[in-house]
Amino acid sequence: MIDTEQLKTCVRNGIDFVKKQRGVVDAEIFASWNEHITVRLNYTSDIPCNGVQEPKSTQVSGIGLLAVFKTGKETKVGFGSSSNTITPQGITEAFDKAKRNKIYDPDFYSLPEPVGKSVLENYHDPAVMEIRDEAIVDLGWRGLKGAITEYNQKQFNKSIIIGGDITIRKEHMAIASTKGMNDWDESTVLTANITSMIEMEKVKGTGWNTSTHISCFSPEEAGRESAESAIRTRGGDRISSGTYDVIFGKQPVTDLFANIVIPALSLSSINTSDTPFLGKLGQKISSELLTVYDDGAIKGAIGSKKISCEGIPTGRTDLIHNGFLVGFLANNYLSKKWNNKIASFVPRNGFRFEKGGRNPAIQPRICPTNIVIEGKEEVSVQSLLSKINDGIYIGRIWYTYPINGLAAGDFTTTVIADSYLVKGGKIIKPLRPNTIRINNNITDILNNIIAVSNDKRQTIVWGGEEVVLAPEIAVQGVTLDNISGFIV
Repeated sequence: MIDTEQLKTCVRNGIDFVKKQRGVVDAEIFASWNEHITVRLNYTSDIPCNGVQEPKSTQVSGIGLLAVFKTGKETKVGFGSSSNTITPQGITEAFDKAKRNKIYDPDFYSLPEPVGKSVLENYHDPAVMEIRDEAIVDLGWRGLKGAITEYNQKQFNKSIIIGGDITIRKEHMAIASTKGMNDWDESTVLTANITSMIEMEKVKGTGWNTSTHISCFSPEEAGRESAESAIRTRGGDRISSGTYDVIFGKQPVTDLFANIVIPALSLSSINTSDTPFLGKLGQKISSELLTVYDDGAIKGAIGSKKISCEGIPTGRTDLIHNGFLVGFLANNYLSKKWNNKIASFVPRNGFRFEKGGRNPAIQPRICPTNIVIEGKEEVSVQSLLSKINDGIYIGRIWYTYPINGLAAGDFTTTVIADSYLVKGGKIIKPLRPNTIRINNNITDILNNIIAVSNDKRQTIVWGGEEVVLAPEIAVQGVTLDNISGFIV
């Protein structure tokens, strides 16, 4: 492991080196070390298996260097990187690449400058940074045990399949620049995502658990939850295609926002005109019940970071307030490009997230951290059921993506688990998995929200870096399409 002190020394010495190079006006150096550990579950009750596979670990480290050059009367910008090295030779290699790659960019204004003070300090878990192999494997067995124990207690011990993973992320980074940036960050994240099936019943259930500290992490709870959910959804019914009032559970809310809504609330989408919210800043874009913001400084949330990959302290960025579009996520480059007399955008979301860590080989993109969804008047889950009276509770969706381009707002997704029929404000029967697709427009979903629950939970999507503090949301008039009968 490369510790933070080595990274800090690297970037500081690197800035001293770059400042001496001919033609350099400004420079920024980013260095990081990341480890991503995965423990996969693969249990089958009827076939001999290992249950927990050996952990897989990937490490990414290196240097990213952005330099501003003066060439005659022109200012040019170049980026270079050096992988798997935190050395003076790595700085030289990254600088040489930046110099070779320099181009004139009329939309580049300046490097980020120090702004304010970070809210978070020492928020990571040293025990995770030093976790041993035996403890990592034990987390996998704890997740598996949680599911099997629940099945056995309910008298299910045949035709059981349990899959999923336990992941651990460790991040160290440091940044320095000629603009006065000189900061560092360390973070730890643990997640458990477990899916279990009763194969003969053709049902599956899901469970998850998240934490920044190992003492608060409970993979067994994720396992138990997955088994409990599968058992509850046995004997599900099909429904006809039509328009239904729907409650989206926490996972579907997370999936819709992470894949459709939040990407459309980024300056990167504004920059490419690929958003249904183009030209609507200050206008009403959803039900007045909805408020959404990003906050990377929430203590204990797994998406929290002390600073962005541009050295900017994280904090709250309001996106939707009581139905009105009030802001966009931004990084330094696009914040300066789109700054005008009407609006300015604080660049709190410039991150180099890729493959489970902060990748120094790429320049900062606009990435969310902790997305918080709130209601103007939040209600209990039972009140949500009463609001829709007769309808569908959707607990898990899969393969959610925009169609016809993000700007159109159209999306499609499949209801795959944890879903139920609602009659008279009560859940009465499971919905058969993989029999319903949702083909809708996200603006219709947002504008037809009729209630938001007061119960939120940190929820993630597969492959996502951000977390959504997700409630359940009731929506009127959602079109559900019955999938052909041969699909079960």
